[in-house]
Amino acid sequence: MIRKAKLNDLRKIKKLTEACAKALQQQNIFQWNEHYPSLEKLQNDIKKEELYVLEEENMIIAIIVLTPNMDKVYRNIDWLSKTDNNLYVHRLATHPEFWGKGYARRMMDFAEEFAKNKNFISIRLDTFSKNIRNQKFYEARGYKKLGDVYFPHKNDQPFHCYELVLNQA
Repeated sequence: MIRKAKLNDLRKIKKLTEACAKALQQQNIFQWNEHYPSLEKLQNDIKKEELYVLEEENMIIAIIVLTPNMDKVYRNIDWLSKTDNNLYVHRLATHPEFWGKGYARRMMDFAEEFAKNKNFISIRLDTFSKNIRNQKFYEARGYKKLGDVYFPHKNDQPFHCYELVLNQA
């Protein structure tokens, strides 16, 4: 079941992101670390009601953040659609024990259906340039790679920006 996260989910969510960071680092993908995503950032996502969890048998298996708010770092990207009614995906993560079982696909199916139901023009996101698996995942879903942004607090490598146009306004 996919539902909005609650504050009492915070500890489980943080453990999931820490497990992801560790598993990615073992693959030489330094996308996340012990500082990102922070407990405060995740807590803020929950308070804004933008963090969703996929839960089965009282276990949080995957998370995703869906927000209409564009981060300043995206301003220089030449997006495919007009910037005013777009959904941004952040922090999509599946617990490493469940990688390869289609949970990320379910979360993105949810995000795309959510965006269509709320009449967003497009979905925008970024993924770490060294995470080839994620890039292939988004490209297979029809997302177009448009440019790079940098998050110095995360990594000195670029993050590729992607967009999927849903509804032409």
